[in-house]
Amino acid sequence: MSALEVAGYWREERTALRRGLAAILLTAVTGMVAGVTLAAAEDTLERLPGLLLLVPAAIDMRGNIYGALASRLSTALHLGSYEIRLRRRSFMGRQIEATTLLTIGTSVIIACFAYVFGLAFGLEPIAVWKLVVIATVGGVLASAVLLVVTVVLSWVAQRRDWNMDDVGAPTVTVFGDILTVPALLLAAMIVDYEGVALVLGIVLALIGLWCLVVGWVHNDGVVRRIVRESVLPLALAAAVGAMAGTILEIRVEQWIAAPVLLIMIPSFIANCGSLGGILSSRLASKLHLGLIESKPMPQRLAWLDISVAFFFAAFAFTAIGLAAWFSATIFGYDPPGVGSIIQITLVAGMLSTVILSVVAYATAAASYHFGFDPDNEGIPIVTSAMDLLGLLTLVGVTALLWGG
Repeated sequence: MSALEVAGYWREERTALRRGLAAILLTAVTGMVAGVTLAAAEDTLERLPGLLLLVPAAIDMRGNIYGALASRLSTALHLGSYEIRLRRRSFMGRQIEATTLLTIGTSVIIACFAYVFGLAFGLEPIAVWKLVVIATVGGVLASAVLLVVTVVLSWVAQRRDWNMDDVGAPTVTVFGDILTVPALLLAAMIVDYEGVALVLGIVLALIGLWCLVVGWVHNDGVVRRIVRESVLPLALAAAVGAMAGTILEIRVEQWIAAPVLLIMIPSFIANCGSLGGILSSRLASKLHLGLIESKPMPQRLAWLDISVAFFFAAFAFTAIGLAAWFSATIFGYDPPGVGSIIQITLVAGMLSTVILSVVAYATAAASYHFGFDPDNEGIPIVTSAMDLLGLLTLVGVTALLWGG
């Protein structure tokens, strides 16, 4: 594949690229809200050990569930099966029901994994029922808004003939970034009341289990398939996210000592997931439409979509560096020079894009080959993988370029 072919494809996709680029840059900048919120929550992070364990998994899960919903809606738009009616057994009603069951059920799974990993690494996290309260209440608060945003976006995309593959994942990431960390910190206020936290944690754990069981045996085939195909990838995503959270918790003193890094972490992780979501969604649509086949090596159109991911990445990770430096400066954290920060985000970001491209294509091709829906499998797997791999890449590049 030549540079001329890539340039020609980008010209053909220029409208989609402009929309996608706007969305991905918005993701990079608005992700700083989560980062600044984390940097300002130093007292809460120290008072509630283990809270940081939840952050990557919770942000990731919002992107996983609602990114997958956006991907399914995008495929429906491509196939002409999309409709907006909200009755329970309508197309949209089934999507919303399955998504709600997964939201509540996986929030409990996140809390359990965070507690287990915290114990395993000697971090002495707060009680598991407190983590259940924070993860579930915070997750539901953020998800209620995300559900409305995703459904409305699909309706707008239908009316204006937008490609949901390019705007769905970044838009979900934007709102997930803005909402998830503040929602978790708001929910954390509840656990100061020991008796309330214990009772509420038990009740929410039972409700979460009930949601997963109901979804698994649901009498509607569409809801049942979405839940069954999503539970395992989402559970794996929760485990990987908890591992990423463990890295954050282990290095919490270093992050607090260098607030600019704490500011950039949510946006960096979220953008890795957002780029992976765009690529996964584009590959899933092409597999459904028969434009590419599920072969071990990518075909021409798949390579061209991978090139789009790198196009977005170059702008996104530069923007993250600029936004992190600007945010740290505005809030008086005395960051290093802007060039030094951009160097870290750009090098780590491009390396992460190589990794996410491999994971996204392998997941889409394998899931389609074995009869699964890549809309359900692709985004959860690639975004959860990049939670850990993207964070490790960022940590490694930071240690290499800055030391420590």
